[in-house]
This record gives sequence, C-alpha cells and structure tokens, in this order.
Amino acid sequence: MKLSQYGFDFNPDLIAHHPAENRDEAKLMVVHRDTGEIEHRIFKEILDYFDDGDMFVFNDTKVFPARLYGNKEKTGAEIEIFLLRELNRETRMWDVLVDPARKIRIGNKLYFGEDDILGAEVIDNTTSRGRTLRFLYDGSYDEFKQTLFRLGETPLPRWVRQKVEPEDAERYQTIFAAKEGAVVAPTAGLHFSKHLLKRMEIKGIDSAFITLHAGLGNFRTVDVEDLSKHKVDSEQYFVSEETAASINGAKERGKKIVSIGTTVMRTLETVVSTHGMIKAQDGWTNKFIFSPYEFTVADAMVANFQLPESTQLMMVAAFGGYDLIMRAYKEAIEKGYGFGSYGDAMLIL
Repeated sequence: MKLSQYGFDFNPDLIAHHPAENRDEAKLMVVHRDTGEIEHRIFKEILDYFDDGDMFVFNDTKVFPARLYGNKEKTGAEIEIFLLRELNRETRMWDVLVDPARKIRIGNKLYFGEDDILGAEVIDNTTSRGRTLRFLYDGSYDEFKQTLFRLGETPLPRWVRQKVEPEDAERYQTIFAAKEGAVVAPTAGLHFSKHLLKRMEIKGIDSAFITLHAGLGNFRTVDVEDLSKHKVDSEQYFVSEETAASINGAKERGKKIVSIGTTVMRTLETVVSTHGMIKAQDGWTNKFIFSPYEFTVADAMVANFQLPESTQLMMVAAFGGYDLIMRAYKEAIEKGYGFGSYGDAMLIL
C-alpha cells in the first residue's frame, strides 16, 4: 500500500468542531466485513450487535492540560509550550514543543502565569521544534504539578477549533479516564456515556481497560509514499494481569473482543503472543499497522472518522478491508458524517 491510496476528496467543513450534545447520540456507521453491508445508526444502538460475555476493551488514559502560554525572559516575547512527557519528577524536567521554536535557545528562561508564578529554563534542544525544560518552582512536587496544570489548557487539536472552550475540559476526555499521561484523547471512547456503560453491564457485556498514553505523533504527517519507510512515535502502554486474564478468558470462551479505538488496537497487537493470547506487560510501542496485516485479537473495532492519509485511517482500512472502508468513507462524506476528534463513529464487524 502507498500513501496516495489513502487520499480522498475532503472538505474541511466535515470536521466536527463541537461534540454531540449527548455523548452516545453521535452517528454510528456499521460496516459488515462479511457482506459489505453498511448501516446507519445512532451510537447508543451499538449494543444491538453484541451479546452476554462479549468484551469491550477501552483505553483509560487521561488527557492532561498540556498547552501553556508564557513569555520569554527580557524580551517578553509570547511563547506557546506543549507539554509532551515528564522526564524526571525530582528535577521537574519535561520534554516539550515550543512555538515559535526559532526564538528559543539553550539557557533561555520562560515564565508562565500571574506574577510569573512558574518559571522554566531551556536545558536541551531535543528536536527541531522540541526542547527539554527544567521548571523552576519553590514548593513541593504536588504544588508544582497543581500549578502547572492550573496554568495549562486542554490540548484540543487546532484543526478542530482554534479556541478552547469550557466544555472541552470535560468532553475531550472519556468518562472512564483514570491514568494521566495523554496529550491526545482516545476519541472512540468519547462516545460512551454513563448510561450506555450501565446498559452494557445489564446486558452482560464485559469491559477491560488498557492504558496507552497517546501523543502528538497521532497527528504527524506521513511524508513518504512507501509506507514501510514511515516511522511512528513511541507511546507508553500498560496492560495489567487482570486485563490480560479477562481478554484471554473471553477469547477462550469464543466471545467477541471489541477494540474501542485505534490506540487500543495498537496496544493489543503489541502485547499479543504468537499463540494469540494477551501478555500482561508495560512498555513503549511504535507499532505501525497498515495493509496487509493479520489481526489476532479483536473481532470488531470502533473508530472515529479519520482524516485523509492519516495513520489511523491506514489501520482502520487494514482491519476493515481497504476497498470496503474507502467505500464507507465515501458514503460518510455524502451523508454528512462528522470527522475528527469530536466526529461520528464507525463500527466494523
């Protein structure tokens, strides 16, 4: 498969700028791999396709307020910082992206918040845009973290909406988010409401949770035609003994395993053994899935509608079948489905 095969005519107006009024009332396209049939439903009707003992696997990562605005020492130049990951708790060192990067040098000091309550010193250039910062704060680690996150903003992708609104703090987060570390929300999980989870429980559909801290690499442009030459950023994952045992047990009983999102699928395909069983482990994955690929864990998958030439679209097409998924996307465009983080969803059976 080549990059150009994942391009399609796309009007940016199809990007959903706001979430559905109710989480579980977004549109749901249902794609049947065995027959090629495409149905149009409402997301809360997803349970119609599953039975007692089937298992939904969710990503319980929690998005933190990763975007900060500050000023450069002396010049006062406005600087935007995007927190990527904490490197060292004791020394308060973080990997960040800086904009505009050209104005920042090693040794520069940056200040954030009222009365410059939080400072930082640039101690390394890690990439062309990235830097390593040591934050300067006279207080305990907990006080520092609280201050850092209070000054931060929900990292809603710019292509969704330029201005972050109060609703984003809640809606750009799954209701089961528990483990802080993501700068990108696992968007397929955004459609699940408390009411829908309760209905799952009543119907006997089981849940399991992995953690994958999704990073900005999800939005990195693929700039090579030969997909085998593209490298994806590594992301940290955690799969517990309990989760591994639950998924393996469901598989052994012949029940359906449903991957809720591409981050879950990447994790499952990273930790699966040669015998098709899930292994409990923690680590980092840079697994890039595109056609042809033989999936070994999930029987079904939920994903939002992805942008052209994105790695997420490539994974979805690998799971659903290239021709069928591209036909489904054409139909989604014709019927006005919402694309992107706040967009509508597809269920592939």
